[in-house]
This record gives sequence, C-alpha cells and structure tokens, in this order.
Amino acid sequence: MPTITSIMRTQAEDLWNKSFNHPFIKELSKGTLPMDTFRYYLKQDHYYLNNFSILHKRIADKIDEPQIKQFLIAGSEGLNDGENEIRETFFKELTITAEEMGTTPIAPNAYSYVSHMYHELNEGTTASACTALLPCYWLYNEIGKQLIADGSPIELYQQFIETYDSPEFTEATNQMIQIIDQFGEQASDGERQRMITAFVRSSYYELNFWEMAYVHEEWHN
Repeated sequence: MPTITSIMRTQAEDLWNKSFNHPFIKELSKGTLPMDTFRYYLKQDHYYLNNFSILHKRIADKIDEPQIKQFLIAGSEGLNDGENEIRETFFKELTITAEEMGTTPIAPNAYSYVSHMYHELNEGTTASACTALLPCYWLYNEIGKQLIADGSPIELYQQFIETYDSPEFTEATNQMIQIIDQFGEQASDGERQRMITAFVRSSYYELNFWEMAYVHEEWHN
C-alpha cells in the first residue's frame, strides 16, 4: 500500500510543477528577478513564517507522542532549519526595518494561506493540521535540490537556494514526511482524505505565493 505522502505528492503534481516553473523561481535562479520583488516576497514570508511557528507550537500542544511533539516544538523555535538566521541576514542587507514591516499589510494570498492552516488546526484534526504544514518543507526542499546545480549569480538568491538544499533542512523535511506517514497509518479513511485535501490546498497556496510576490499582490476595494 502506498504511503499517504506518496498519494499526496501525486495529487499535487500539477501544482508542484507549476511552482518549479514559475517565473519567480526561474528568474531567481537566472539572477534576473527584480530585487524589489524578492524584497516583497521576504516581507510576506515574514508574516507567514511567524504564523508557521505559532502553528507548530499549537499542534505540538495537542500531541502526546514525544518525538513528534519535540520535532514540532523545535520547529516553533526555528531549530529545524536555518530559515530564521538567513532571513535576518536578508532583512539587514535589504534594510527591511521593523517600522516598514509595521506598515506593510499581509497580502491576500498570504492571508488565505495562513487562514487555511488555522482552519485545519481549529476545525480539522491534529493530523490534517500537521499535514497543512508539510508542503512548506517538502516543496522548498525540492526547489532547493533542483536549483542548487546551477545556483544563481546573485549572492542573496544563492543563499536562499542553499538554505533549502542544506542537510539540516533536508533532514527536517524527511522527518516531517515520516510524521505525516505515521499519522496516515493511524487515520480512518475519512481523516486520510482530509489530510490529502489539506496537503493539496497548501500546495495551491504555495504556488500562489510565488505569483503573489511576482505581481506584488495588493488588496483592492
């Protein structure tokens, strides 16, 4: 019987291929992505990662299994990867200040993505809430692996690629996949379907995160 994550990955294949080939990713690798677009992405990603951290902790609070609980707590503290450290470097180099962040609204897709994850936490199950986090690990790790061979001529973009191809991030991704497979083995048919749906929806929002940044998405009255 195939693992639930292999089923998820197959069902999200089209969305993932569109992410791999999105102009944001292609131009980041070529070094032609405008820096103000990357800057926009970082500010919206800051909102996302803050909530991503909170969600790790809240999901951990619902789990008794020690290893899974500890992994999620480590994720809430930014210990599962090097994202927080590299983001601090990016913010300094691009002079993104706390004052600027304070006046930057969360964009529509970032808002919807975060709302989706909280919906799974509050209205779904522990397994579906945890599953909603997985594409952020897995898709970024796949992108890092794909881009690392050619890299990017822009130092900031190269650092971004290296973060997601790093052994630490790859290990965290593999652990997260194993956690979801463990949940899947214990889940009822209905819960398995909810987990798959949560994964595909997160993959949808991941794709649209690139588009959001690429077009500098704003709210319109």
